Amino acid sequence: MEGMELSHSLLLNEEACCRLGEVQKAEFIFEWLRYLEKLLLATSRSDVREKQKTLVEQLLSLLNSSPGPPTRKLLAKNLAVLYSIGDTFSVYETIDKCNDLIRSKDDSPSYLPTKLAAVVCLGSLYKKLGRMLGNTFTDTVGNILKAMKSAESQGRYEIMLSLQHILNGLGAAATPCHRDIYKAARSCLTDRSMAVRCAAAKCLLELQNEAVFMWSTDLDSVATLCFKSFEGSSYDVRISVSKLLGTVLAKAIITTSPGAAASRQSIRKVSLEEVLELLGTGFLRGSSGFLRASGDMLKGTSSVSRDVRVGVTQAYIVFVSTLGGAWLERNFATFLAHILNLVSQSYSRATQAQVDAVCCRRCVSFILRATIGGLLGEKAQIAAAKEICQAIWKQKKIIDTVMSDGNLETRLGSADVAASQHMLICALQELGNLIHSLSTTAAPLLQDASAGLLDGVISVTIHPSLAVRLAAAWCLHCVAVALPSYLTPLLDRCLERLTVLKSSPEAVTGFSFAVAALLGAVRHCPLGIPHRKGKIIMTLAEDLLCSAAQNSRLSAQRTQAGWLLIASLMTLGPAVVSHHLARVLLLWKCVFPVSPKDLETEKNRGDLFTWQVTLEGRAGALCAIKSFISHCGDLLTEEVIQHLLTPLPCAVDLLAQLVSILKTYGNPLKTPSIVYRQRLYELLILLPPETYEGNLGIILKELVADLTGPDIQVAASTFLLPPLCHQDDLLILSPLLQETDHRFIEEQLLLGNGVACGSLEYDPYSIYEKDVEGDSVPKPLPPMLSVISSAAKFFGVACAHVGETQRLLILEQLVDSLKHTKGARQQVMQLHIISSFCRFLKYAAGSKGSLIPEDIRRPALALLLGGLENPNPLLRCAAAEAWARLAQVIDDGAFTAGLAQVSFDKLKSARDVVTRTGHSLALGSLYRYLGGINSSQHLNSCVGILYTLSQDNTSPDMQTWALHSLSLIIDSAGPLYYVHVESTLSLIIMLLLNVPPTHAEVHQSLGRCLNALITTLGPELQGNSNSLSTLRTSCLLGCAVMQDNPDCLVQAQAISCLQQLHMFAPRHVNLSSLVRCLCVNLCSPYLLLRRAVLACLRQLVQREAAEVSEHAGLLAKDNKEELIPDANIREFGLEGALLTLLDKETDHRLCCDIKETLNHMLTSMAVEKLSFWLKLCKDVLAASADFATVSSVDTMQEEEGDKGDDASVLTNRNAEKFPPFINPRWATRVFAAECVCRIINQCENTDRAHFDIAVAQEMKKRDSRNDFLVLHLADLIRMAFMAATDHSDQLRLSGLETLLVVIRRFATIPEPEFPGHVILEQYQANVGAALRPAFTSETPPDVTAKACQVCSAWITSGVVSDLNDLRRVHQLLVSSLTKIQAGKEALSHLYNESASTMEILAVLKAWAEVYIIAVERQKTYIQPLKTTICSEESEKNESFSPDGLLDLVHTDLGTLSRLWLAALQDFALLTLPSEFASQLPVEGGAFYTAETGENTKVHYHNSWALILHATALWLTSTGFVVADLDEGTANLSRPVTPTSMCQGSSSGAPVKSPEDVCTDRFHLILGISVEFLCSLRSDATMESITACLHALQALLDVPWPRSKIGSDQDLGTELLNVLHRVILTRESPSVQLASLEVVRQIICAAQEHVKEKRRSAEVDDGAAEKETLPEFGEGKDTGGLVPGKSLVFATLELCVCILVRQLPGLNPKLTGSPGVQTAKPQMLSEDASKLVSAALAILAELPAVCSPEGSISVLPTILYLTTGVLRETAVKLPEGHLSSTVAASLQALKGILSSPMARAEKSHAAWTELLRSALTTILDCWHPDGTHQELDEISLLTAVTVFILSTSPEVTTIPCLQNRCIEKFKATLEVKDPMVQIKTYQLLLSIFQCPDPAISYPYIYSLASSIVGKLQEIDKRKPEDIKELQLFQEGIKLLEALVAVAEEQYRSQLVACILPILISFLLDENTLESATSIMKNLHDFALQNLMQIAPQYSSVFKSVMASSPALKARLEAAIKGNQESVKVKLPASKHTKNASIQLKTSFL
Repeated sequence: MEGMELSHSLLLNEEACCRLGEVQKAEFIFEWLRYLEKLLLATSRSDVREKQKTLVEQLLSLLNSSPGPPTRKLLAKNLAVLYSIGDTFSVYETIDKCNDLIRSKDDSPSYLPTKLAAVVCLGSLYKKLGRMLGNTFTDTVGNILKAMKSAESQGRYEIMLSLQHILNGLGAAATPCHRDIYKAARSCLTDRSMAVRCAAAKCLLELQNEAVFMWSTDLDSVATLCFKSFEGSSYDVRISVSKLLGTVLAKAIITTSPGAAASRQSIRKVSLEEVLELLGTGFLRGSSGFLRASGDMLKGTSSVSRDVRVGVTQAYIVFVSTLGGAWLERNFATFLAHILNLVSQSYSRATQAQVDAVCCRRCVSFILRATIGGLLGEKAQIAAAKEICQAIWKQKKIIDTVMSDGNLETRLGSADVAASQHMLICALQELGNLIHSLSTTAAPLLQDASAGLLDGVISVTIHPSLAVRLAAAWCLHCVAVALPSYLTPLLDRCLERLTVLKSSPEAVTGFSFAVAALLGAVRHCPLGIPHRKGKIIMTLAEDLLCSAAQNSRLSAQRTQAGWLLIASLMTLGPAVVSHHLARVLLLWKCVFPVSPKDLETEKNRGDLFTWQVTLEGRAGALCAIKSFISHCGDLLTEEVIQHLLTPLPCAVDLLAQLVSILKTYGNPLKTPSIVYRQRLYELLILLPPETYEGNLGIILKELVADLTGPDIQVAASTFLLPPLCHQDDLLILSPLLQETDHRFIEEQLLLGNGVACGSLEYDPYSIYEKDVEGDSVPKPLPPMLSVISSAAKFFGVACAHVGETQRLLILEQLVDSLKHTKGARQQVMQLHIISSFCRFLKYAAGSKGSLIPEDIRRPALALLLGGLENPNPLLRCAAAEAWARLAQVIDDGAFTAGLAQVSFDKLKSARDVVTRTGHSLALGSLYRYLGGINSSQHLNSCVGILYTLSQDNTSPDMQTWALHSLSLIIDSAGPLYYVHVESTLSLIIMLLLNVPPTHAEVHQSLGRCLNALITTLGPELQGNSNSLSTLRTSCLLGCAVMQDNPDCLVQAQAISCLQQLHMFAPRHVNLSSLVRCLCVNLCSPYLLLRRAVLACLRQLVQREAAEVSEHAGLLAKDNKEELIPDANIREFGLEGALLTLLDKETDHRLCCDIKETLNHMLTSMAVEKLSFWLKLCKDVLAASADFATVSSVDTMQEEEGDKGDDASVLTNRNAEKFPPFINPRWATRVFAAECVCRIINQCENTDRAHFDIAVAQEMKKRDSRNDFLVLHLADLIRMAFMAATDHSDQLRLSGLETLLVVIRRFATIPEPEFPGHVILEQYQANVGAALRPAFTSETPPDVTAKACQVCSAWITSGVVSDLNDLRRVHQLLVSSLTKIQAGKEALSHLYNESASTMEILAVLKAWAEVYIIAVERQKTYIQPLKTTICSEESEKNESFSPDGLLDLVHTDLGTLSRLWLAALQDFALLTLPSEFASQLPVEGGAFYTAETGENTKVHYHNSWALILHATALWLTSTGFVVADLDEGTANLSRPVTPTSMCQGSSSGAPVKSPEDVCTDRFHLILGISVEFLCSLRSDATMESITACLHALQALLDVPWPRSKIGSDQDLGTELLNVLHRVILTRESPSVQLASLEVVRQIICAAQEHVKEKRRSAEVDDGAAEKETLPEFGEGKDTGGLVPGKSLVFATLELCVCILVRQLPGLNPKLTGSPGVQTAKPQMLSEDASKLVSAALAILAELPAVCSPEGSISVLPTILYLTTGVLRETAVKLPEGHLSSTVAASLQALKGILSSPMARAEKSHAAWTELLRSALTTILDCWHPDGTHQELDEISLLTAVTVFILSTSPEVTTIPCLQNRCIEKFKATLEVKDPMVQIKTYQLLLSIFQCPDPAISYPYIYSLASSIVGKLQEIDKRKPEDIKELQLFQEGIKLLEALVAVAEEQYRSQLVACILPILISFLLDENTLESATSIMKNLHDFALQNLMQIAPQYSSVFKSVMASSPALKARLEAAIKGNQESVKVKLPASKHTKNASIQLKTSFL
């Protein structure tokens, strides 16, 4: 590490450098150069100049020391920067030195790096200094070009790049050399080294900026040159050269426009037609030039090589992208015509062979997709789709004219038909893709009659070419997926055509394809298709199959169509298929002969035609059954499997007979028989192997024949092997196997020229299968290839299930047949056999049991060794994988070691690259599957060998494979690898610094090794020890080298390495440079690089989103030129750039990463950068707001007017900055709408001011930087409105969701400027307008359902108070209600019945919500708003009354209640367990059909709870009175009524009495509630639980249901148990409170029932003796309560549960003793207090439900809990307040103590005992020594007082208790706190006033004297504060009360005591003025009391006055001075009196 530190200086520390070894030295120098690059920019100019000379010398000396590629690049960069900052006088000398080095004659390899470095330096110097270097460049360029003649590939590569830099630096000044450079670059463009070709393309791209001749006079030759360059090119070359070609051609067109060329010399004009012609030539004739091509054409041999065609395809895309979207819009018609002509033009060439045609079509499709899909906005795409429709119609006309020709032969053979078919296929596929990507925004296009899109597509469904029919069907599939509302009409139309045109072979196949494709679309449309369609299709299919034999011209087509329809029907899933299964199985059984004998007969009797039809039919049947097994797994019962198996043996027999049948009939049967084989194999793969074990012998024989058959020429390795190789290993093979944006066209290059790419016509049955990649067409391979693929796959399974001897025989047979073949055929066979064996091993590894005994190993090893040494790299890869899997399956250490040894030996002895690469990978694979092969010695040997191989610089392939294998070992060895980390790392760094950049694949493997090493080191990388810092620095250095590598995949590796480093050691990764690197590559043309960038970004923003965003912003400011223009970071930050990228990106994985990254950024930053984020979302949403007129205006003409200047498109990129997002796609807009919702949620978790406009405005005034959500409300509403009214259904749903969120969050915020109003009120018009479109007839049900939810939220939010305003939205709900009244029959037939159910339930739920809120408002709104309202206002405010909302609902309540009950009944039926299925109504329920019951459950689950609550409220409001019998029964619901539940239809049921109807309704609601509450699912929402509990509460509010519950004790108990369970499983306080409220109501119901029974018993036995009355209530005579049966017991359990949860101290088990616990009391939270209070209130009610004996049983528990709560929560509160729980326990105590049971004869004695104990418990709560009292004395004293006053005297008057009580009062009177004393006085006052002298007298005797004493004491020292004043007032009241209760003889004494005290507080006139307010209050109080006492006791008063003249005088003075103020103060003093008595009224 120290060494690296020393490298951080301006001058190179040569001394430190010399001390280091070779590798470290290179590292040291590179590190110094990296540091120098940063340092030079930061150092002042003068400091640089001072050291410049030395620095230049040091740099030049490095130049001579053979620097490696990265080092020379950095060295050159530094030299250039140094001269640009410092003096330039020595620069010429440096240039001369470099030129001398290049001229040197030394050709030795060791001198090469120096020469290359000199070349690089020259490039860098000229690039940086440019024209400052004057005319030296002509010599330099001459010298370099001369050197190139003798240079090898690396030299040519560097020279080309250097020339590119020179051109870049000099610009137009380099004109003299342009021709020379052009000449040199031309030869390099067709160089045999691919890297040189890429470099030459870059050089020419730079050259064309200034060299006019390239895009004028030499344009043709540039094009031809590029075509030549494509021949035999690699992917990178195609990217570079196509960029060159596309740009040059685009430049040619731009520059021909007037104006641009005015300053230049006259340039040859080039028209668009000429340019397209040029590209077309390349596409059709390749690079062979015109003359040769025409000669070949005559011979018919010409075929363009695929790489040229793919290259030209990419050039087309570059060409159009360079010209831009606006250009394409204007010239689309020309472009489309040209592109489609490519496929049809020269039918004889491009499309002569099927294989070629398919590839050609792929290229054309790709051009169309990339240009139309990538460059045009939605508006322009619709216009483009119209153009494509025109093209389709045009072709249709041509075909029609040809087809009308009478002669059949000329018709079908016509070149026109053949040429048009490929055009049509491309047009149809692009049209499908376009509509698929537009989704529902394409609606205007389909509604536009002039385009005639659907008619056009349907009209070509009967095209003579099969492939066109399939393409048309696929196009319809895309329409249906994009616009689900068209699915059913299209299906109907196709079925109708199929039925009508049954006698046309084209129509039968065409429309059956269309129906199959449409059925395949159903799974993408959540709303589905009507259920009955399945029946129609099944019938039609049967009809086709049965009528196939009637007409031989149609047999094959009808057979195929019938089975295709059945197979596609299976994709609709078990719900549909179950109804038709029996018929399908019957057809399946009939398609095969019953016995082998019948098969033999068939074979003898058949002819060619019957066999063709038979094989077609049987292959179709196999396919249908395969489809059944794949899509309807739930229906595969034992019985069904038995039915499926019956025909199998015969199907297998036929397989064996195929060879002989083929011999008989020859070639025409070849394809049908291949297809039959493939279908059978595919079906068998899906079936369990035991089902066909008997036939395995025959099957395997056939499989072996297939795999080794003589007729296979094609080496189709690329489709067989990739699935068998490990994903990671594919990276070292062809870059074509990697995922790229051009995968779609690049695939064909993998397959070799003879093999066709996949295409739909090879397997029509794939049209209904799941889409493979997003929206692209299925691409099945030709049958010849797919049969091999299926055979190989099936071989794995079959081979694993035969006996061992047979397995050995088969393997030996395979090895044998390999020996007997030679050449290409052997290659192919080896490929098939190894891939099959791999499949077997893969299968064996997954299954239990050993499948590979000793004797099988030998042939297996022989087979795999052959593969490991095969020249085909893919095969070597697969063999290495199998090699390791073999070891894994055998799982024997010795065997594995043996395998490794074989590889070691081979690697030591073999010299050829093939063997060495194969075996090096085998070692890596062994490690991957078996971990560390467990011995470190093995590891050392492996690593040693791979080290050696990876340094073999003669073979880059060898290095690549060895390093890849090493990376696998590092990954698998884990911690074992620690010992090798340092050596490996230095090896990697050495190679990174020395391997030439032209060998990108070696660098990629090095990157994987570095990545694996970083993972192995893991978090240790954070360490600070010396060795770790060295490792860390090396890792960072490695990343830096890779970041500078020109290869994009290496850069991607660098980014993922840095990502790992950032995860493990974040402090050491320079975030700013990493973010810079990410931003620069954000829009890279390489998919894998973009993926790496986003994966890294996603990780970074999880931790440091703000920093990342900031760095990106700074970078955009600093660097104008480096950033790719597509990512507009400068204006919209990284976030905006990501949104733009999301809009353009098509790769699914990337889009997910972008969304996640944006979500993380939003979560952490949206609140801080609120305006910025909202503006981003608004810009995206607003960009599409002007979309509405598209359907009426033809976009093409609209664009014509403003063509403008073509030149501006390319040159002025920035003109597009306004508007910010150009036509974002609907998916991006949906994401923006979701972001708005997320932003609102984020704000909710932060500052309250976001939702309070007054606070927000205030804070904004204080600091304008403050930003709050509420200030953007207008924007939020506008965004929601724009989204909700869009064409795209998905966006409408998001918009409505946003609107819902806004309404819910902002509904209650008041508008400060208009008190009494809320801020949302001003937006009611917007809300109405946003909702209205969702209720039109063509809106899909899911949108309407969402809109209903928003309607109800808006109506119930209370935002709009005026009913007239509310009616607008209310009207929408009314219209929906009208629409759904007809039930399931009336709604749209476009979708599945379950969609109608969803809509009906959404409407009912919305109404339910409105009704619930209306009823609640009415309850809470009892007192009027204003007491006095003038008449006008009262008229205005009529609408404000709470009944207003209820009135709105009232009109429809009759209908609603009926529908609600019907919906609840449906729900009840659907929730019945499956065993009752047979009893369910046959025709379904009110709103669902029997077949769609399963699908509708989810909709019922979403809405039942609110409907239940509303129904309960409605029943409550009617008091369970059935108003109209008819309405109650007959109309309750249409198909089923609660009266007829489970009894079939209502017509047969007898009419029920109102009582029965009510009972049914009651049980329906109760049943649903109990069923739901007793088994709460984890996904049950709080909303449902609360609604359900509220429904129960509403139900029990009315007497009738209460009487039902009260009279049925079991029902009540069950309900209580269910509620207990709810309380246990749900923590939410609101749910628990609601549950307790229901419990209270149940107990009340039971009380009412008991009272009623007692009353009626008393009435009946009025005359009889009381003793003989039976006991009512629980506990009867014995007092026993039975758990499980007892209501009281259940209630006690539940209350204990609540209380112990909140106050664990109540649990005796926890506290250890049931006695008094003097723990600290606790203050509960508000929620907890409410729960405890509710539980106590319920406890207090319990005795009333019991019989006297029963009450004795429960009383101890109740008292323990009540006093316990008092003890646990008696916290001292300020002002003497009591906590709410204490208040509740006192209230409960009072209720219990005053219970009639306390006085009832049978229970009196026991109650008295128990109550005394309870009082003792309370008295024991005081601290024994009375010093530090924890509990609140007031609470305890109040409890004691409650006991004294509420029980019968005998409870509290026994001396021991009474004395203790008096003691407590005495002690409390001594407490210093005046508040405590005040409360004590108040309590004593109530005791003194007790009418029973036995209770009050003892207290008066004991306490009166001390109270008088206290008052006299106050009298002496005069009160000083308000508390003492109150205390005095209470004392006087107490004395007055004493006077009132005293006997006559003592009264005068008492009055005589009081009077002096009162008079002493009177003030005279003078003192009154200056007195304090307290003294004035006292004066008033005293005077007032005197005025009351004097008249009452006049005699005593007079005698006192007489005896004391002083008192008299004082009194008189006071009266005189205060006459006025008495009047004023009187009300006030009364007020204080009331306040002080408040406490008494609470519980005493």
